[in-house]
Amino acid sequence: MSKITDAGVSSRERGPALERIRNEKMARSAFDYVRGSPTKFYEWLSKESEALPEGPAIWICGDCHTGNLGPTANAEGKFQVEIRDFDQTVVGNPTHDLIRLGLSLASAAVISDLPGLTIAEILEAMMRCYEAAFDRGFSEGRDLDEPNTIRGVSRRATKATWETLAEEDTENKSFRLPIGKTFWPLSVEERHDIQRLFRTEEMRRLVTEVKGRDSDADIRMVDAAYWRKGCSSLGHLRYAVLLKIGTKSDPREHCLMDLKEAVKPGAPHASGGGMPRDFAKRVKAGASHLSPYLGSRMRAVELMGKPVFVRELLPQDLKIEIEHLGREEAARVAGYLAAIVGKAHGTQMDQDARKDWAKELRRNRAKSLDAPSWFWRSVVDLLIDHQSGYLEHCRAFANASEGGRSRGRYEDDDDDRCS
Repeated sequence: MSKITDAGVSSRERGPALERIRNEKMARSAFDYVRGSPTKFYEWLSKESEALPEGPAIWICGDCHTGNLGPTANAEGKFQVEIRDFDQTVVGNPTHDLIRLGLSLASAAVISDLPGLTIAEILEAMMRCYEAAFDRGFSEGRDLDEPNTIRGVSRRATKATWETLAEEDTENKSFRLPIGKTFWPLSVEERHDIQRLFRTEEMRRLVTEVKGRDSDADIRMVDAAYWRKGCSSLGHLRYAVLLKIGTKSDPREHCLMDLKEAVKPGAPHASGGGMPRDFAKRVKAGASHLSPYLGSRMRAVELMGKPVFVRELLPQDLKIEIEHLGREEAARVAGYLAAIVGKAHGTQMDQDARKDWAKELRRNRAKSLDAPSWFWRSVVDLLIDHQSGYLEHCRAFANASEGGRSRGRYEDDDDDRCS
């Protein structure tokens, strides 16, 4: 069994190590199991889709849990809260994003030991704020009142600089990727292909489009490593690349690039939706429609014979971690995140489509409740289904770990920067 040492894990041993890490992460809590098992959600959708409202075919996240939203910056340094992970983005039914987010928030409420009434309040707030996002004022950029949980993340994003990024993700002043539990050594072939990629004009343009950098700046790769990151995506290509940018203002400027393999989506999608066949181009297209700040600074490339999407990791790019919720904050957070998703969906629709979609969402709703019966039933069914799946996963993981004797071998080091 592969073990992580100070030298990391070799390229030949990655597969077994990553599989075990993923299984261990999913065994930590029912909330982490929900995050790491989107395929279980898609299996449920395949059986229940006919009972759900059918929205207009638009780009959706496809895996819209709480960890896949957060502040993202554009090339000018401005940031706003957007959807920020597009591994499963497809042209599909917007209802799927709403239910996936509801399941994620309800799971956080359960492990926070909040009463069932709070889950009802979460779903009510989600539906109310999601629909409100379709009014003309919000689609044109009206600000939302941030809950304390979100405000804290936004405050950190406001203060974030390259120095804080370097302290968390590199060996600070030495500007090296520390090989160990997070960054693993590359094979000779991987390093060669990555070096070749960053000699291309396309990558130079991507790096220099950030505000304040010279368009003709010299770009040099300083370091690169395999990046053990995420949960459901573990096992696919993921690289961190540290670059030095020679500019007139600062010849020693550095930046950190995130390279991630784009895989075939498991999320149900609309037939004839016009999605690119290239998986990386699909990710880029979904990001451009749902999260303009992030989509504008992504590129689809090929690396090691596989489709990969590339973006610079900016200091402001943070994910929202909401594993434990307080009762008073839960509904406010739920409403805020649902409004962000509603904006991402609504800006893809014209006025008539938004009106029709809002009307469809109100079907089967009691006069005194904002959440329709189909939404409540969907989240409850999924909670039960995932709780059962979580316990079975824990049982299987315990057996694979020889009765638990080897559990704890891998320390979790998830930070709040990228998924």
